[in-house]
This record gives sequence, structure tokens and C-alpha cells, in this order.
Amino acid sequence: MKGYVVLISVVAALGGLLFGFDTAVISGTINFIQPYFGLSETGLGWTVSSLLFGCIGGVFLAGKAGDHYGRKKVLMMAALLFLVSAVGSASAHTLIFFLVARILGGLAVGVASILSPMYIAELAPAKYRGTLVSLNQLAIVIGILVAFFSNYVLVGTGENNWRWMLLVMAAPAVLLFFSLFLVPESPRWLVARGKDNEALQVLIKTSGKEFAAAELKAIEKTLNVQEESRFSELLEPKVKPLLYIGIVLAVFQQITGINTIMYYAPKIFANVGQSNNSALLQTILIGGTNLVFTLVAMALIDRFGRKMLIQIGSTGMMLMLAGLSVLYFMNLTSGVLVLTFILGYIAFFAASLGPATWVVATELFPNRLRSKGMSIAIVSLWMACTVVTIAFPIMLEKLSGGITFLIFALICLANLLYVLKYVPETKGKTLEELEKEFSETEIK
Repeated sequence: MKGYVVLISVVAALGGLLFGFDTAVISGTINFIQPYFGLSETGLGWTVSSLLFGCIGGVFLAGKAGDHYGRKKVLMMAALLFLVSAVGSASAHTLIFFLVARILGGLAVGVASILSPMYIAELAPAKYRGTLVSLNQLAIVIGILVAFFSNYVLVGTGENNWRWMLLVMAAPAVLLFFSLFLVPESPRWLVARGKDNEALQVLIKTSGKEFAAAELKAIEKTLNVQEESRFSELLEPKVKPLLYIGIVLAVFQQITGINTIMYYAPKIFANVGQSNNSALLQTILIGGTNLVFTLVAMALIDRFGRKMLIQIGSTGMMLMLAGLSVLYFMNLTSGVLVLTFILGYIAFFAASLGPATWVVATELFPNRLRSKGMSIAIVSLWMACTVVTIAFPIMLEKLSGGITFLIFALICLANLLYVLKYVPETKGKTLEELEKEFSETEIK
């Protein structure tokens, strides 16, 4: 694997790091912002989910702006939004100001969630694409771990501790902005804009001189550079089944409950008798487990394929959530037992559904429709995430932990059955080969 490709992927993945940090950092602040802003359980759910409303807008912004201005420039804009959000939310004295700052951060997360993996996929050689796109997921979980760790370190800094927790995000935002000056634009975007010579130079650096010309021809063949793509084309008979798969996989990634743990872990641990300090320390174990098993996924995803990992992971997640439900029903919710099942659930998610969903989303759609197809799939992901984030504290209060986690276990079972029947394997093929294969195959 060429070092230059790795450098490009690492820089792009900084968007994923900020994505992970911004979505997870709120977990350490909820026990402090809830009394500060006088929030009920319902109000807390809406406040935590405010970022996610921005995410939905950010995904739509990323698709259109990414096609018009290029992946690189729009990622630079996202870096600036991350910076504004960090400073704004940390300095907020009213709930409205706090929500606006978080929504701006959500716009940046939405942009990063689609453009970072797309940019990597469009530059990566087919042989390593799964691993390199998974690098974005690795960066997301590193961002989550950094957020959990910084929350724990800063919890003792006094009544303004939650402000310092939120301000930390400014540093990686600045790093992402300046790092993007070191990397090229996507060759597929360059070809779509008629800049074939620039695209060829990028391909020579990423794929090698002997493969660059052939890859350029393959890209030209699959791109209609004279005509802008339209969202309506996603409903064409050959593309619509792929759109459905992208949407359903993205929704399942969220409604299996991952962000109930990432956002509300301190609240879950507090509900079973843990102190704030202890709860925040245990979130570091969650973040560490997430990181380790994401590395496992990166090692396996191009070897065993996306579909097998999702099948194994969905089964394991279902069993862990069912176990957690049983603990609540039997009143065996000691910190150690709950933590054990939560860590098991995180491990299975991180080794499967977490990275594999993003990889498949970058591979399903034809070149001309990739940004639009991914936009729809990832908007669906954030909408599902928003619903779950708002609902979880209410479910925990009204239904009990036992019923809540049983519902998530059954959703994992539904995901397993869907993947078995409908999701194709995409490993080891170029984006152009996949496009040709999907266009010639009837997917129902």
C-alpha cells in the first residue's frame, strides 16, 4: 500500500475523528448541563439530539456541495464549523445559544460522515479499500475514546467542567483544516469536472503509473461528465434496490442501540448506583473496547467480507442486549455485570456493523450517483439516530431497562435476517467493477 494513499486516508479520517468526538463528548456533560439548563428527561433527549438535526442538514449539504465544489473544499468548510461549534457550545449561557452551537457542529458531523469515507473510497486501490475506508471508522472510535478520556480528566475542573469538555474539540478542528492543504482532490470528482490531466496525476500517485491510465479510462467510462446526476435517478429499476439496501443498513446501524450507549452510558451507570467519576471512568473502557474491536474489523473486512462480519456482529449484539435485558428483569444490575454485557455489545458492534455499514455505503452506488445515494442513506441513519436518542431516556424511565434492551435485541435479530437475505458482498472489486456487476444483476 502506497504511503501517499495512507497519508490521504489519515487526513480525511480526521473528519471521522471530529465526528466521533463531537457525537460522544455530550455524554460526559449530560449530568451537568441537565441541572444547569433545568432540563427534564424529555428536554435532555431533545438537547442531546440537537446535534443530530444539524447532521441531517449537513448530509444534504455535503452531497450537493461535494459534487459542486469538490470533496476537499467542503471538508475544509466542515473543519471551520467544528471550530465554531466547539467555541460556541463551550461559551453558552442560554439553552438556545447552546442548541444553535450544537446544531452547527451537527452540520459539520453530517458533512464529515458522508465526505470522509467517500473521499477515501474514491482514492483507495480496490484491494485495500475496505481497510482504508474502515480507517475512517477507526478515527471515529478514536474520537469517541478521546472524548470519553478528556471528559474524565476534566470532570474535576469545577462548575465549568462541561465547558472545557466541549472546548477540546477546537484543537482537532484546526488540525483537520490545515492538513487538508496536503492532499489532492478526488480523481473521480476531477474527471466529472473534465479535469482528466489532474485526475491522471493523482491516480499515478495513488495507484502507480502502470495502472493509472487504465483506471482513468474506467472512471471516464462510468461517469457521464456532460450531464449532472439527479436524485430521481436513484429510483431507476437497477439502482432502487441498492438505495433500499443502503437505507435499511444505515437505519439498522442506529436502531440496534449503539448511540444509546455512546450518549447515555454515564446515565445508565448512574441509574445502577455509580458515581459521576466512576461512570465517566467506565466510559473510557467502552471507548477502549470500541477502538480495539474496530482494529479487529479493519484486519478482517477485506479478508472475510462485509456481509459475514455483519452477520456475526448482529448475532453477538443480540445476545449481549438480551443478557442486559435479563439482568434488569432479575434486578442483577451491579456495575460489573452491566458493564460486562455493555462491553460485549460494543465489541460486536465495533467489529462488524460499525465499520461495515460505512464501507458498503461507499460501494453500492454508481459513480455518478454515489454522493446522492450516500446522502439519502446517511440522512436515514441520522434520522434513525435522532429518534433513538430522543426516545431512549424516556423509554428507560417509562418502560424499564429490561424491556428497552429487549426491544433493541429484537431489532438486532431483524437486522441479521435482512442481511442474510438481501445484502450483496462487495469486497475485492473496484468501484467500476461493482457498478457493472450491479447493473447486470437483478437485485430484489
